[in-house]
Amino acid sequence: MRTEELHYDLPEAAIAQQPAEPRDSSRLLVDRGPTAAPEHRLTRDLPELLSPGDVLVVNNSRVMPARLRLRKATGGRVEVLLLEPGEHGWWSALVRPGRRVPAGTELWLDGPGESGRPDGFDEQPAMEVGERVSDDGRRWVRPAGDPGALMDQAGEVPLPPYVTEEPFDLERYQTVYADRPVSAAAPTAGLHLTEEVLDRCRAVGAVVCELELAVGAATFTPVMADTLEDHVMHTEAYRIPESTLAACFRAERVVAVGTTVVRALESAAATGAGCGSTDLFIRPGHRFAVVDAMLTNFHLPRSSLLALLAAFLGPRWRGLYAAALAEGYRFLSLGDAMFCARNPGQ
Repeated sequence: MRTEELHYDLPEAAIAQQPAEPRDSSRLLVDRGPTAAPEHRLTRDLPELLSPGDVLVVNNSRVMPARLRLRKATGGRVEVLLLEPGEHGWWSALVRPGRRVPAGTELWLDGPGESGRPDGFDEQPAMEVGERVSDDGRRWVRPAGDPGALMDQAGEVPLPPYVTEEPFDLERYQTVYADRPVSAAAPTAGLHLTEEVLDRCRAVGAVVCELELAVGAATFTPVMADTLEDHVMHTEAYRIPESTLAACFRAERVVAVGTTVVRALESAAATGAGCGSTDLFIRPGHRFAVVDAMLTNFHLPRSSLLALLAAFLGPRWRGLYAAALAEGYRFLSLGDAMFCARNPGQ
């Protein structure tokens, strides 16, 4: 499939710059199938779309304060976005400006003095930059000491680059059920949910289960190849509790909150492993083994997330996106949401 088939015109004005307040007041486009017009509701109406026997699965990963603003000993500024740990203390990361940071470069936290060595860091650099992970721009970096302590001390929660307005309370960029800090971006479909909405889902007879997928480069790296088949999907680590797998096996319908949940569940079905790393690229032609319905945000053109939606819905996604744009829905990570059921046979 040619990547250009996932293109649509996204006006800048449609890109949400602030999350809805309260969370569950965001709009919800409800797909009613190929023969009916979509319904326009709010995400607080999600319980009304569920039934006894449904299993609602959420990604409980927390966003790390993974963006670090550092500098070389010469004073040059360098931004590092930590993605996921590797071996022997190294992490994969995005380093900008990467061309000006050769392997072996040491980086310091901002602090007093011309050397860039701040008080309280024992005169030691905060990080060493290593070689490229691959040709996609990722680098190996090795934090000095505990990476978690470094992020707590100096890190920032990384917002998407298209969010350019004044910042909001960054706890709003975490789900209400966020647990371990392992992600470099939020599982954004879950940002709409509140404890009250989840309680009402349980009250109608749905079971709410959790899993963890560490959102990283696989989720937000753009598809640059001309065809989807040539796109290299990065790995992301996932952990699915036995109780969640068992609930999905018994379910009348599995409803995934977000593309990261879809990817974790379909990876487990493909490999038989409830935990590990996945490079599964779900694109048109994929046959879904677990997920029947999905709550998801509106995604960037030509992205792997839109490829997943196209696999889930077939060509119908285009009409739903056109309807959302015509009705003034807000797109991307801080925007509104869509509830859709998988096409039979997909």
